[in-house]
Amino acid sequence: DGVCAKARAVKLHAVEEVAASIRVAVIGRPNVGKSTFVNAVTGKERMVTHDRPGTTRDSIEVVIKRQQQAYTLIDTAGIRRRSRVDLAIEKYSIIQALQAIEASNVCVVLIDALEGVTEQDTRLLGQVLEAGRSLVIAINKWDAMAPVERRLAKHRVTRKISFIDFAEIHYISAKKKLGINKIFQSIDEAWQACQITIPTPELTRVLTSATAQHPPPITRGRRIKLKYAHQGGSNPPVIVVHGNQTEALPDTYKRYLGRFFRKKFQLRGTPVQLEFRTAVSPFSDKRNALTERQKKRRKRLIKHRSR
Repeated sequence: DGVCAKARAVKLHAVEEVAASIRVAVIGRPNVGKSTFVNAVTGKERMVTHDRPGTTRDSIEVVIKRQQQAYTLIDTAGIRRRSRVDLAIEKYSIIQALQAIEASNVCVVLIDALEGVTEQDTRLLGQVLEAGRSLVIAINKWDAMAPVERRLAKHRVTRKISFIDFAEIHYISAKKKLGINKIFQSIDEAWQACQITIPTPELTRVLTSATAQHPPPITRGRRIKLKYAHQGGSNPPVIVVHGNQTEALPDTYKRYLGRFFRKKFQLRGTPVQLEFRTAVSPFSDKRNALTERQKKRRKRLIKHRSR
């Protein structure tokens, strides 16, 4: 009985550790080094690696611990363009990889430094954004590039993924285990940022500061007014902004507000979702009853116009 109780206690501790862990999905195109990255992190050859694309078929979870923090790494199958997916098993693998994004807290997107940022890479990043997940970008195989080529490669990377201005970009070598520690520093920062709780007075104060520096545009002869903000959720942080005519706010101004909130609250590695709500007057669907004098005046005006 004592042995069984001890086994149950160990199993319960393991379950609790997994529940408290940060779920990290490692995603990318085929053969960018996802399994090599997981092996480098765990220090063991847990994943089968090969130069041939498509070695990994299933999403495999590995629980590790670094500096008292538990992580559940999800090694996913490489995601190719839909037109190049032929096998039914490969389609199933891609579905698993997309499900891993939804089930994760932070996504580490690996990009091949030798091939640069491809159209498929930007689509993967877009899927992470659409899912609202925190993000860390790792440019792998950096050791395989000549020093002269690296400056130009960095310029190309920042230019092609300029639409993501909140994610940390790291240049690593999973094969030689270079840059791994910095990846996990960014994962921790992204996890803390997406879990943040911000009081309503602070959000409203920052909103007031943002509108003072750059007022909302004028629409239909009236300036859009943003009155106050409160937090509507986390993972990712959701900020609800209340005001008048918010439905007329242009996307450029919404992006400005998102960047302003991220900068003021130092939210690194996580997107900020903004929701806008327009105050509805309780009397908008009601009409004031006309007095007898007003009714007579109305009849006189109608009679005068009909002549």
